[in-house]
Amino acid sequence: MAELQTSQKQTNMGYKQELKRSLTFWDLLIYGLVFMVPIAPFGIYGAVAQGSNGMVALAYLIGMVGMIFTALSYARMSEAFPIAGSVYAYAQRGINDSVGFIAGWLILLDYIFVPALLYLVSAAALHDIVPSIPLIVWLVIFITINTVVNVLGIEFTAKANKIIVVAEMIVLVIFVAVGIFAVIKGVNGAEFTWKPLYDSDNFSMGMIMGAVSIAVLSFLGFDAISTLAEESKGGSKAIGNAIIFSLLIVGVLFIIQTWVAALIWPDYTSFENADVAFYQIAEIAGGPWLKWMTIIATAVAWGIADALVAQAAISRILYSMARDRKLPKILAKVHPKFKTPYVSTLLVAVISLIVTSFFASQIGALASVVNFGALSAFLFLHASVIIYFIKKQKSKQYFKHLVLPLIGFLIIGYVWISLDPLSKQLGFIWLGIGIVYLILLKVFKKDTSLDLD
Repeated sequence: MAELQTSQKQTNMGYKQELKRSLTFWDLLIYGLVFMVPIAPFGIYGAVAQGSNGMVALAYLIGMVGMIFTALSYARMSEAFPIAGSVYAYAQRGINDSVGFIAGWLILLDYIFVPALLYLVSAAALHDIVPSIPLIVWLVIFITINTVVNVLGIEFTAKANKIIVVAEMIVLVIFVAVGIFAVIKGVNGAEFTWKPLYDSDNFSMGMIMGAVSIAVLSFLGFDAISTLAEESKGGSKAIGNAIIFSLLIVGVLFIIQTWVAALIWPDYTSFENADVAFYQIAEIAGGPWLKWMTIIATAVAWGIADALVAQAAISRILYSMARDRKLPKILAKVHPKFKTPYVSTLLVAVISLIVTSFFASQIGALASVVNFGALSAFLFLHASVIIYFIKKQKSKQYFKHLVLPLIGFLIIGYVWISLDPLSKQLGFIWLGIGIVYLILLKVFKKDTSLDLD
């Protein structure tokens, strides 16, 4: 019944059902977990630890709280508009067509560059292990595998996700268990302390929010569940529930693993190389075998698992915008057999290869661009909830439709302000290109605006 009601809402908004509805709540939940990567802090632990003066668990806790308010806004809008397109569709329907395009353009900056970032980080890690294999070979292998899996169908992707998330959880459990045992033994001077969560001697809100702006990269992905709205068979509420629960689960996992790591290596100023700090900690806790296990797990989790779902998400954003005539129509083509937006998927593969080649030695710059796109789009999301429900629908549920999204807007806004200057420079360049493109779109294609009344 819920599935029929959701499909009817989609039909009422002028869209026909083209994608295959096959995903359950659990499929969506696992999709979100895989996208956020339960072991995501492995790769950026050093930067967050140094940026937070050792209060790495606090940085992830604040990040989780901020993202919860954003997740609630996604839940509200996914129930109102159960269609693919994520924040593009929500801002478009909640505010207006032009704002929707700008929001979609900004989230493209996140989703288009995320697969490239993940491929690059993973390929670089494996290249260090096996330097005889060129970086480009690893990139081609990762991109080819994920493109084939995504074209074959969302069900195939979902099955792959389940296997991958189980493997990640096994690695995480092993690290935490070995780490706790190392703390009990006092390895490297380890002892239990609350300092990873709060250290009064080194606390500064501005400093912590700067670290949060880095840590938030680990949370990006819960929102991608909303791009699968037209492939969910659990009704519109399944999307919102999966977004919220996946965020809570992964947030707790982030806090636990970073707390344990901070206890094993309390002097966050003495990392030999912050980029591989977590692997050094793993080696101290359990030996070389644990170090290599965490390195390989990170490479596979980011390069295969995370990039797999990232590519699926962006292909559906492109599909949605092309269906609304905001991008070339060919991007809305659906494979006749697999019922997937295969042209968009192939385009993402090509873009990923180009971007990884360009940013091969500038991973930090690429990560900055991703964060700008995501956080900027989240601001539009919160505004969409307020404008749609309070202004357009005349809702009297002020706590649900005004207070909560307003808090989310302020938290995300604070984190956005804390972004580094480079991310803002590159982000505003992208935004400027989008505005020019929108103007040209309106000048030369007067029929692109949708009737959203």
